[in-house]
Amino acid sequence: MKAISHPMRLAILGHLSDGRQMTVTEIHRLLKIEQSTASHHLGILKDKGVLDSKRDGKTTLYFMKGETLNKLVLCISEYVCH
Repeated sequence: MKAISHPMRLAILGHLSDGRQMTVTEIHRLLKIEQSTASHHLGILKDKGVLDSKRDGKTTLYFMKGETLNKLVLCISEYVCH
């Protein structure tokens, strides 16, 4: 829970909900943050088992692990955003 409680990480997870996969470049541009900041938060989420990644050539795609986690993030996002 601590890993997903940070507002930036919650924003990242919101964009990765519903099975979406994104690169660090897509995330940093979408959230208008530095690429190093996006990489830092993605690293924390991956280290804590919230996200997983896969290589596609030179690109790494990040995605959320598990449907249950996806539902939890959507619930938290809805509460925080309203």
